[in-house]
Amino acid sequence: MSQTAITQSFDLGDGRIVTIETGKLAKQANGSVVVRMGDTMLLATVVSNKDAKENVDFMPLTVDYQEKYASVGRFPGGFFKREARLSDYEVLISRLVDRALRPLFPEDYHADTQVLINLISSDKETMPDSLAGLAASAAIAVSDIPFNGPISEVRVARIDGKFVINPTRTQLATADMEILVAASEHDVNMVEGEMKECSEADMLAAIKVAHEAIKVQVKAQLELAKKVGKTTKRTYVHETSDLELREAINKACFDKMYTVAKAGHANKSKRKELFEAIRTEFKATLSEEQLKEKAFLLNKYFHDIEKEAVRQSVLNERTRLDSRKLEQIRPIWCEVNYLPSAHGSAVFTRGETQSLTSVTLGTRLDEQIIDGAFINGKNKFLLHYNFPPFSTGEVKMMRGTGRREVGHGNLAMRGLKQVMPADIPYSVRVVSDILESNGSSSMATVCAGTLALMDAGVKIAKPVAGIAMGLISDSKTKKYAVLSDILGDEDHLGDMDFKVVGTKDGITACQMDIKVDGLSYKVLEEALAQAKAGRLHILGEMTKVISAPREDYKPHAPRIVKMVIPKEFIGAIIGPGGKVIQEMQRETGCTIMIEEVGDTGVIDIAATDKESIDKAIAKIKGITTTPEVGEVYEGKVKTIVAFGAFVEFLPGKDGLLHISEVDHRRLENLDGVLKQGDIVKVKLIGTDPKTGKFKLSRKVLIPKPEAQEQN
Repeated sequence: MSQTAITQSFDLGDGRIVTIETGKLAKQANGSVVVRMGDTMLLATVVSNKDAKENVDFMPLTVDYQEKYASVGRFPGGFFKREARLSDYEVLISRLVDRALRPLFPEDYHADTQVLINLISSDKETMPDSLAGLAASAAIAVSDIPFNGPISEVRVARIDGKFVINPTRTQLATADMEILVAASEHDVNMVEGEMKECSEADMLAAIKVAHEAIKVQVKAQLELAKKVGKTTKRTYVHETSDLELREAINKACFDKMYTVAKAGHANKSKRKELFEAIRTEFKATLSEEQLKEKAFLLNKYFHDIEKEAVRQSVLNERTRLDSRKLEQIRPIWCEVNYLPSAHGSAVFTRGETQSLTSVTLGTRLDEQIIDGAFINGKNKFLLHYNFPPFSTGEVKMMRGTGRREVGHGNLAMRGLKQVMPADIPYSVRVVSDILESNGSSSMATVCAGTLALMDAGVKIAKPVAGIAMGLISDSKTKKYAVLSDILGDEDHLGDMDFKVVGTKDGITACQMDIKVDGLSYKVLEEALAQAKAGRLHILGEMTKVISAPREDYKPHAPRIVKMVIPKEFIGAIIGPGGKVIQEMQRETGCTIMIEEVGDTGVIDIAATDKESIDKAIAKIKGITTTPEVGEVYEGKVKTIVAFGAFVEFLPGKDGLLHISEVDHRRLENLDGVLKQGDIVKVKLIGTDPKTGKFKLSRKVLIPKPEAQEQN
């Protein structure tokens, strides 16, 4: 007996229909839906515990997006042939959904909550990442889990000057701007994307277009929830409180914390020490029993009151924790060529944030192979971001690359990718090691990456810089402050983290997370304008150190020369079982790669010195050159026989140098004249009509004895 599903559909605005279905699959989850567009289907489920764990004051939310290889009729790669840990692409989509959902759970809801999104069917054109946020939110909408949504996510791309919602994969290839936007019916709360030096006004216009499309999707989820009958949510009590204790802390500590905040101590450790002294002073008024019993609430209330003191100080005094003005950038110093053995390197330091970045140039063999269900292929530009615990003065277990590192590295990569030369023959790996962190290490990675690429001689189109913007606002007083180059504390205590990457001429990437409802487009426009001014200032400081790519690569960097040959010669260059190309690599010290492209063979020859490359080029030309009668060649004696010598005058091509063609005088044998291994100049004088073998002459290239005597 088939199960009847409840569905709700909407039009994207261009005739493409998206359907949300519930009640058919995964019914033991608190909420589950299948979102379908074309042949692409996502199954999203959500489960949330009824009760919270003891002493939890945050939202323990887990979001995982995973692609099933069966969705595209493929086997997974690897030894085990099954889906394993999430790929970077899946991690990035998981983060996009998490960042959109997390701010909209009630502040006092602390039950463990898990959202799982699986790609269960996929066509080649529908991008699943633009449907993942919709699927996750719809699963929550048909559950009894408290949520201040619904939300949805859409991709908006500018193609041929027009904005397109959720473009196909083919359409996206020609876009000059593409961003993913998440929003509720009233407010935008997440933006991430890349663009080819777009203006601030254009980016704002794209966000507005995306928000209008999201409103339609939010309405569809509300209609579906009505059909299901899930318009009321569960009741819960996840927090205990002691209002008397909170008021006592506020009365004793707020003014003191406000004083520390407005004093403007540039050193993070000093600020921490002063705030901690205020806590210690208050704790001294409590008994040991009270300290033990109220430990959790004490920490929570101290944090909340410190947060409010800092926020009010910024709003009222218009200065910041480190005494800077709202739009002021911290001091910057840079250095390039810091690592002598790297192909390119730079140190970028802004305040208490520092990145040591290196660039490595490799060959086509170093390209990353991407083996995903929806996306597979190769990637020749990689950026890896590392965030060791010592960068914040902490001790933590090193457990491999975390989601934060994947996300921050991806943002920096997207910003730099826009200025990379299209015809670069190298695979390029940029590695940013964060050595100090107090605010926006991903933007320091962009700046250090630009410097290191220019130091390596990579011909980027323009220098790129990044800046992180913050916001502190008060809905009651309507006061707000837009902060340039935010500190870690300002990120944690503020209402917005808006990272903007770009050149002097426009934005190349952005990432925005908003933690407060009601951010107006007017404030967003102001933040973008302030970000541009800050970005230009940072670019000015960077270009004092190096303003353009070096004219040449470092002496120890690999040199790559590209050759194009007729397709029919590919087999001759490779040789039986790869014998010819392997021997060529051994003799020259080069790495030689060849692939078939259309009717041609494209060869990359890589080595650290020009002489080796020239040798390889000569050998390849020898193989691909058709011998011409009358041409002079430099050959190698391969074999001595009674009637002459066989000479390899082109790679893989031997000719007979008959004993009568060695010298003008008559020779009985070649003893003392030629031996195996000798290099000799010869002229191709013809071919044997019966065998087709080449006939060579040496004597036609040397003067006759009579001519020598006359001279």
